[in-house]
Amino acid sequence: MAAQQPDLHLIGLHTRYSSWTSRVEAVLEYFKIPHTLEIHKLSEVKTISPTGYVPIIECRSLGNTRIYDSLAICEFLAESYPERPLWPRDRQLRALARSAAAQMHSGFGAIRNSFPTNFVAHYRGNVPISEAAHREIRQMLSLWDTARKTSKERLAALGQPDEGFLFGSFSIADAFFWPVLTRFRTYDLPVESASSDALEWMARMWNDPVFKQLSRRYHEQARDPETCIPHYDDIFRGRDDIQYSTFAEDWTFTVPGK
Repeated sequence: MAAQQPDLHLIGLHTRYSSWTSRVEAVLEYFKIPHTLEIHKLSEVKTISPTGYVPIIECRSLGNTRIYDSLAICEFLAESYPERPLWPRDRQLRALARSAAAQMHSGFGAIRNSFPTNFVAHYRGNVPISEAAHREIRQMLSLWDTARKTSKERLAALGQPDEGFLFGSFSIADAFFWPVLTRFRTYDLPVESASSDALEWMARMWNDPVFKQLSRRYHEQARDPETCIPHYDDIFRGRDDIQYSTFAEDWTFTVPGK
């Protein structure tokens, strides 16, 4: 008898460039939610999604119903797998995690527009950062700091373990900030205003085995010329004051000063 297919089918773009698809992939992989995967080029978006929105989750048990939008998909996953803590179990932390994910989902436009997702690229030198982007970087680092401080206090009061993620254990909120965390690496964005708590969270994410495996997947994609989008590679070409390269697959994050 043939093995039954998983109930969920993820349709998206190559995750080395796609922050939206990589968010959902991170949740599926971290919580070991069975799924099949269908990856397309950016040029094929209109053939897989009439609206142009990706990623998409198809749910086979619901007549191949399609759910669009990364936040809607993750809420659907949390509802479909209540035994897995996709959101924090504690009501207070769950509310804060939802708030943080929503802020990332709808905000930080200066960072998004100035720094396209490219998980394997590295830009050094005089990378231009607008005042609006500087302001959002400070806001984001403050958000991470507040999340960690609040979570540590709350979990200590509850007598529950703290795993070092934004709200204690890994949740959808961490997945939503994963693509923008990688932008800090790609573009050497400043972290001078980052607290020790924010830096420790960054280290927790980069050094987690699931995200190390996902990073290897991005490098595998980069070795396939079919995945390349020239527009998103070496976006500062022609500028002698900015150097473009790619990260080694065995790159590791260390907290500055340690």
